[in-house]
Amino acid sequence: MADVLTLYDADRCPYCARVRIVLAEKGLAWETVAVDLDDRPAWIYEKNPLGRVPVLEEDALVLPESAVIMAYLDERYPEPPLLPADAAERALVRLLIERFDRLSGPYYRVRRGDEDARGELEARLAELDATLEQQPYLTGRAYGLADVAYLPWVIRVEHAAFASLSDWVGRLGHRPAVAHELELAAAARR
Repeated sequence: MADVLTLYDADRCPYCARVRIVLAEKGLAWETVAVDLDDRPAWIYEKNPLGRVPVLEEDALVLPESAVIMAYLDERYPEPPLLPADAAERALVRLLIERFDRLSGPYYRVRRGDEDARGELEARLAELDATLEQQPYLTGRAYGLADVAYLPWVIRVEHAAFASLSDWVGRLGHRPAVAHELELAAAARR
Protein backbone atom coordinates (compact mmCIF):
# COMPACT_ATOMS: atom_id res chain seq x y z
CA MET A 1 0.00 0.00 0.00
CA ALA A 2 1.19 3.53 -0.72
CA ASP A 3 2.66 5.68 1.99
CA VAL A 4 0.46 8.65 1.09
CA LEU A 5 -2.30 9.32 -1.41
CA THR A 6 -2.80 13.00 -2.16
CA LEU A 7 -5.85 14.30 -3.99
CA TYR A 8 -5.78 17.75 -5.56
CA ASP A 9 -9.43 18.50 -5.15
CA ALA A 10 -12.27 21.03 -5.29
CA ASP A 11 -15.44 20.29 -3.29
CA ARG A 12 -17.77 21.64 -5.97
CA CYS A 13 -16.19 19.66 -8.83
CA PRO A 14 -18.17 16.56 -9.86
CA TYR A 15 -15.05 15.03 -11.45
CA CYS A 16 -13.35 15.24 -8.05
CA ALA A 17 -16.46 13.73 -6.46
CA ARG A 18 -15.95 10.62 -8.59
CA VAL A 19 -12.48 10.12 -7.15
CA ARG A 20 -13.53 10.89 -3.58
CA ILE A 21 -16.28 8.26 -3.84
CA VAL A 22 -13.89 5.59 -5.14
CA LEU A 23 -11.30 6.41 -2.47
CA ALA A 24 -13.98 6.14 0.22
CA GLU A 25 -15.44 2.93 -1.24
CA LYS A 26 -11.96 1.40 -1.14
CA GLY A 27 -11.51 2.50 2.46
CA LEU A 28 -8.37 4.43 1.58
CA ALA A 29 -6.97 7.34 3.54
CA TRP A 30 -5.87 10.38 1.58
CA GLU A 31 -4.68 13.90 2.06
CA THR A 32 -6.54 16.68 0.30
CA VAL A 33 -4.99 19.73 -1.30
CA ALA A 34 -7.84 22.14 -2.03
CA VAL A 35 -7.66 23.97 -5.34
CA ASP A 36 -9.63 27.19 -5.84
CA LEU A 37 -11.23 26.75 -9.27
CA ASP A 38 -11.86 30.50 -9.52
CA ASP A 39 -8.19 31.31 -8.90
CA ARG A 40 -6.14 28.28 -9.94
CA PRO A 41 -2.63 28.29 -8.56
CA ALA A 42 0.18 28.17 -11.10
CA TRP A 43 1.55 24.95 -9.59
CA ILE A 44 -1.58 22.96 -10.57
CA TYR A 45 -0.40 23.23 -14.20
CA GLU A 46 2.73 21.35 -13.15
CA LYS A 47 0.52 18.53 -11.88
CA ASN A 48 -1.83 18.64 -14.88
CA PRO A 49 -0.93 20.79 -17.92
CA LEU A 50 -4.66 21.39 -18.45
CA GLY A 51 -4.90 22.96 -14.98
CA ARG A 52 -7.81 20.74 -14.02
CA VAL A 53 -8.63 18.72 -10.96
CA PRO A 54 -8.74 16.01 -9.81
CA VAL A 55 -5.13 14.96 -9.73
CA LEU A 56 -4.04 11.99 -7.65
CA GLU A 57 -0.50 11.65 -6.39
CA GLU A 58 0.83 8.39 -5.05
CA ASP A 59 4.54 8.27 -4.39
CA ALA A 60 6.12 9.33 -7.73
CA LEU A 61 2.92 8.84 -9.76
CA VAL A 62 1.00 11.99 -10.69
CA LEU A 63 -2.25 11.06 -12.38
CA PRO A 64 -4.90 13.47 -13.73
CA GLU A 65 -8.36 12.74 -15.21
CA SER A 66 -11.09 11.24 -13.06
CA ALA A 67 -11.93 8.26 -15.30
CA VAL A 68 -8.27 7.24 -15.42
CA ILE A 69 -7.88 7.72 -11.67
CA MET A 70 -11.00 5.64 -10.95
CA ALA A 71 -9.74 2.77 -13.11
CA TYR A 72 -6.27 2.99 -11.56
CA LEU A 73 -7.63 2.89 -8.01
CA ASP A 74 -9.82 -0.10 -8.81
CA GLU A 75 -6.85 -2.00 -10.23
CA ARG A 76 -4.32 -0.88 -7.60
CA TYR A 77 -6.67 -1.52 -4.68
CA PRO A 78 -8.88 -4.40 -5.88
CA GLU A 79 -11.03 -4.75 -2.75
CA PRO A 80 -13.88 -4.18 -2.91
CA PRO A 81 -14.02 -4.48 -6.69
CA LEU A 82 -15.94 -1.76 -8.55
CA LEU A 83 -15.74 -3.50 -11.92
CA PRO A 84 -17.50 -6.80 -12.67
CA ALA A 85 -15.47 -10.01 -12.96
CA ASP A 86 -16.84 -10.75 -16.44
CA ALA A 87 -14.82 -9.19 -19.30
CA ALA A 88 -17.92 -8.36 -21.36
CA GLU A 89 -19.58 -6.65 -18.40
CA ARG A 90 -16.36 -4.68 -17.71
CA ALA A 91 -16.34 -3.57 -21.34
CA LEU A 92 -19.92 -2.30 -21.02
CA VAL A 93 -18.95 -0.29 -17.91
CA ARG A 94 -16.03 1.24 -19.79
CA LEU A 95 -18.29 2.03 -22.76
CA LEU A 96 -20.80 3.82 -20.53
CA ILE A 97 -17.99 5.87 -18.96
CA GLU A 98 -16.49 6.58 -22.40
CA ARG A 99 -19.85 7.98 -23.55
CA PHE A 100 -20.29 10.10 -20.42
CA ASP A 101 -19.90 13.32 -22.41
CA ARG A 102 -23.43 12.72 -23.75
CA LEU A 103 -24.57 13.80 -20.25
CA SER A 104 -21.81 16.21 -19.30
CA GLY A 105 -22.00 18.20 -22.56
CA PRO A 106 -25.59 19.39 -22.12
CA TYR A 107 -25.12 19.62 -18.33
CA TYR A 108 -22.33 22.19 -18.70
CA ARG A 109 -24.13 24.05 -21.50
CA VAL A 110 -27.16 24.47 -19.22
CA ARG A 111 -24.89 25.56 -16.35
CA ARG A 112 -23.46 28.24 -18.64
CA GLY A 113 -26.94 29.55 -19.37
CA ASP A 114 -27.74 27.78 -22.66
CA GLU A 115 -31.38 26.92 -22.07
CA ASP A 116 -31.57 25.32 -25.52
CA ALA A 117 -29.48 22.46 -24.07
CA ARG A 118 -32.02 21.73 -21.32
CA GLY A 119 -34.05 19.42 -23.56
CA GLU A 120 -30.93 17.43 -24.44
CA LEU A 121 -29.99 17.17 -20.75
CA GLU A 122 -33.47 15.94 -19.89
CA ALA A 123 -33.27 13.40 -22.74
CA ARG A 124 -30.02 12.04 -21.29
CA LEU A 125 -31.59 11.84 -17.83
CA ALA A 126 -34.58 10.03 -19.35
CA GLU A 127 -32.19 7.49 -20.93
CA LEU A 128 -30.57 6.83 -17.56
CA ASP A 129 -34.02 6.58 -15.99
CA ALA A 130 -35.10 4.00 -18.60
CA THR A 131 -31.97 1.95 -17.92
CA LEU A 132 -32.66 2.04 -14.18
CA GLU A 133 -36.27 0.92 -14.73
CA GLN A 134 -34.81 -2.37 -15.97
CA GLN A 135 -32.01 -2.91 -13.46
CA PRO A 136 -30.92 -1.56 -10.07
CA TYR A 137 -27.60 -0.09 -11.24
CA LEU A 138 -26.40 1.47 -14.47
CA THR A 139 -24.65 -1.64 -15.71
CA GLY A 140 -26.73 -4.34 -14.10
CA ARG A 141 -27.04 -6.07 -10.76
CA ALA A 142 -24.11 -4.52 -8.94
CA TYR A 143 -23.00 -1.04 -7.95
CA GLY A 144 -19.76 0.00 -9.55
CA LEU A 145 -17.67 2.49 -11.48
CA ALA A 146 -20.41 3.42 -13.95
CA ASP A 147 -22.66 4.49 -11.08
CA VAL A 148 -19.81 6.47 -9.54
CA ALA A 149 -19.06 8.08 -12.92
CA TYR A 150 -22.59 9.46 -13.40
CA LEU A 151 -23.83 10.13 -9.88
CA PRO A 152 -22.01 13.45 -9.21
CA TRP A 153 -23.81 15.11 -12.13
CA VAL A 154 -27.22 13.58 -11.48
CA ILE A 155 -27.22 14.87 -7.89
CA ARG A 156 -26.41 18.37 -9.16
CA VAL A 157 -29.48 18.61 -11.41
CA GLU A 158 -33.21 18.38 -10.81
CA HIS A 159 -34.03 14.70 -11.29
CA ALA A 160 -37.27 14.32 -9.30
CA ALA A 161 -39.31 13.87 -12.51
CA PHE A 162 -37.39 10.65 -13.18
CA ALA A 163 -38.65 8.10 -10.66
CA SER A 164 -36.13 5.32 -11.31
CA LEU A 165 -33.24 7.78 -11.35
CA SER A 166 -34.45 9.30 -8.07
CA ASP A 167 -34.79 5.82 -6.53
CA TRP A 168 -31.23 5.03 -7.67
CA VAL A 169 -29.91 8.21 -6.02
CA GLY A 170 -31.79 7.23 -2.86
CA ARG A 171 -30.30 3.71 -2.89
CA LEU A 172 -26.80 5.01 -3.47
CA GLY A 173 -27.28 7.65 -0.78
CA HIS A 174 -27.24 4.88 1.84
CA ARG A 175 -23.58 4.23 1.00
CA PRO A 176 -21.35 6.33 3.31
CA ALA A 177 -19.08 7.33 0.40
CA VAL A 178 -22.07 8.68 -1.52
CA ALA A 179 -23.86 10.25 1.47
CA HIS A 180 -20.95 12.66 1.92
CA GLU A 181 -21.20 13.74 -1.73
CA LEU A 182 -24.96 14.28 -1.40
CA GLU A 183 -24.22 16.66 1.49
CA LEU A 184 -21.62 18.56 -0.56
CA ALA A 185 -23.98 18.87 -3.54
CA ALA A 186 -26.81 20.11 -1.31
CA ALA A 187 -24.50 22.69 0.26
CA ALA A 188 -23.42 23.90 -3.18
CA ARG A 189 -27.08 24.48 -4.17
CA ARG A 190 -27.71 26.72 -1.14
